[in-house]
Amino acid sequence: MPINRESLDESPNPIGMAGVEFIEYSTTKPQALGQVLELMGFKPVARHRSREVMLYRQGDINLIVNAHEATQESPSIAAVAFRVRDAASAYRRALDLGAWAVHTQVEVMELNIPAVHGVGNSRIYFVDRHQDFSIYDVDFIPIPAVAANQMSDSALSVFGLVQYIGNDRTEDWTEFYNVLFGFQTLPDDLRFGILPKGRILRSPCGQFHIQLIEPEPGVLDVQEDEHFHRLGLGTQHVIQTVKAMEKNGVEFVDSAHLHTAERGALTTTWMHSLSFELVHKD
Repeated sequence: MPINRESLDESPNPIGMAGVEFIEYSTTKPQALGQVLELMGFKPVARHRSREVMLYRQGDINLIVNAHEATQESPSIAAVAFRVRDAASAYRRALDLGAWAVHTQVEVMELNIPAVHGVGNSRIYFVDRHQDFSIYDVDFIPIPAVAANQMSDSALSVFGLVQYIGNDRTEDWTEFYNVLFGFQTLPDDLRFGILPKGRILRSPCGQFHIQLIEPEPGVLDVQEDEHFHRLGLGTQHVIQTVKAMEKNGVEFVDSAHLHTAERGALTTTWMHSLSFELVHKD
């Protein structure tokens, strides 16, 4: 069926994006990952009703640890959920523009959250229930000992995701995020953090970024290993946040080429693949 392009919303924010609802990690070692998240200041606030899935929260940041049907110990970023004006409309628009649908099998009384395929084996969800009523009210059971608004005054926010891509794939992925969701390319001289490589895309709502990084020159093609590599957390005071985390036992990379600065910081790696980046955010 031909696409009726006149019916598609071509506004600067075509899906009504309003930030990120959650980031999902997959691992066969959920307790080990949970211990790392607690070092970073996150608290377990709810568990899934029927699956081995836990919700961690810090302020407005929701991280989901999913061990249900996980296949590897090393944590990987399996999904990102965009907050949108209308989930069904955003989903249909993405499919009309060529996205591949994720066909999910939900259990009785579970929410069916629409999603399309992202980089590698990841998924991109569309969520429009994030105010008075949230998706967690249906699928998760609160942990009584932890308040639902744990650390609501957190200084951290979701800044973005770093995505590793194949050789000469920057333009392809730029078009993917631009056409489907309305992301825009930032100027090359506008950089964040202490790892300013690649191309940075900003969401139409201005709250979320994707950093596309190709292999170093001369490296063999790694297109089969494209994936979300790490989560970037925004903070107004990087040095202050680093000191607070170090008191909890979090270690940061400190070398001749990479060290903590007010622009940003990078944690050392846990569980062979897990790291977090702090980015200065006004």
